[in-house]
Amino acid sequence: MATITKRGDYQWQVKIRRNGYPSQSRTFETKEAAEKWARSVEREMDTGDFLDRREADKNTFAAILKRYQREITPSKKCAPIEAIKIDVLLRDDIAKAKMSALSGVLLAEWRDRRLKAVSSATVNREIDIISAVISQARKEWGVHIDNPVELIRRPPKPKGRERRLVGDEEARLMAALNEAPRRPDGTYGGGTRNPWVKPIVVFAIETAMRRGEILALRWENVDLHRQVAHLPDTKNGDSRDVPLSRRAVETLRAIPRSISGTVFPVTPNALKKGFERAVDRAGMDDFHFHDLRHEAASRLAEKLANVLELSAVTGHRDLRMLKRYYHPRAEDLARKLG
Repeated sequence: MATITKRGDYQWQVKIRRNGYPSQSRTFETKEAAEKWARSVEREMDTGDFLDRREADKNTFAAILKRYQREITPSKKCAPIEAIKIDVLLRDDIAKAKMSALSGVLLAEWRDRRLKAVSSATVNREIDIISAVISQARKEWGVHIDNPVELIRRPPKPKGRERRLVGDEEARLMAALNEAPRRPDGTYGGGTRNPWVKPIVVFAIETAMRRGEILALRWENVDLHRQVAHLPDTKNGDSRDVPLSRRAVETLRAIPRSISGTVFPVTPNALKKGFERAVDRAGMDDFHFHDLRHEAASRLAEKLANVLELSAVTGHRDLRMLKRYYHPRAEDLARKLG
């Protein structure tokens, strides 16, 4: 039976106690709203559809995001990137909302704000994180709400990128990646201050490895004599052996060995910043680090006519996905035709 009592001049508190169910309590600004909520909860109890929403009322979306970031994110392969994306969500006003107040309207407003700042692909990835966080909270943390992600329209997926190095861009990029000389006054001239970025870029072009795979590579899994790099744990969950070209081997022989055992001891963020600055110095437009994988896959396809061999190198299970990375130039195909 619901008990409704007035608290102060503008609040009405509802308490519902029924055998077999946890006690429910909530405060409203009007008596009509209090009565409506009480009828709704009692109806759920009568029909056996009751869900305890106390955790949803008690926790903000920020609290749930932080718990997910603390307990779930560290176990993922993409942990560093996901942690950064959750930090971005925490800075938005939507994080202040109670879990019980999350709705399609709030989420749609957040989506539209984000689309003014980032691409639709980025927003879709952030929506995936929001959906995963809410699903975890519903299934294991007792936060009973409907997932608002199911109620909103997702931004359209962008066309696959086809950006490759053209003209003298590779030479300009490599020049911009040369180590910056230090001037007598202690400042640095043109070039990069991070000595690891250039060998990583060369290695990426030669192997078509993903950024995460390159940064996770350890010397114990590199055989320079056999010209093979073993990846025990890749993005799709499989291990694979990557053949190393002579240029890739020469690049590895030229770099110092870190006591950590990591081939390239640099953080993802340091690599990102160093690469972006080099692209700017080289005067290149709209070129991302991941475009190196497109470039590498296209070059490898010219040497490996068998698509199964190519997929073994790049690590693609689905040949349709591989097609997204293989971008032959029309003039190169024309030369093959004779």
